[in-house]
Amino acid sequence: MKQSGRTLKQRLYNLGQLPGRIARARYFRGHGVHSPYVYSIVRQVFMRRDLMASRHDLYDELLALGAPMRRAIQLQNLMIHCGYATYAINALPEGCPYAILTSEVGESETLALVEEAKRLQATLVLSRPYDCRERTKLCNRIVEQHRCTSIDNRGYLILFHNHLPKQHFKL
Repeated sequence: MKQSGRTLKQRLYNLGQLPGRIARARYFRGHGVHSPYVYSIVRQVFMRRDLMASRHDLYDELLALGAPMRRAIQLQNLMIHCGYATYAINALPEGCPYAILTSEVGESETLALVEEAKRLQATLVLSRPYDCRERTKLCNRIVEQHRCTSIDNRGYLILFHNHLPKQHFKL
């Protein structure tokens, strides 16, 4: 019998993540997503590895803030896919349809911006929903109270405030 060099504890380390992986397996590559709107986002935004158009302003700003390149590409492509002309980071000015909140924004400010996004019917992206225990609890509470479609993509949580029914997708 060949020795792998790892102890039993090291081999079973990722076993604790198995229930979450099984729960998310049905959404792999868009299978199990019964919303045509979310399915098009999965196929045309999340599965795409390059930028959709020549517009790179959000992409460049997210990279400057230290976001991973793949997440920056996905958020830029989401902006283009949904047809948003403007965006904001860590704020939500009047008339802005798309805002991204980094993990540096505090809990009270995040809740206030979620309420403002509801009022303006804007799409809000909360980055790093699993950064720490408090952030995870905050994001779970927001999803429970959210009245429209939300998508959890592990690296960020997207809250759509539009005509879509209440659904939550964990990709």
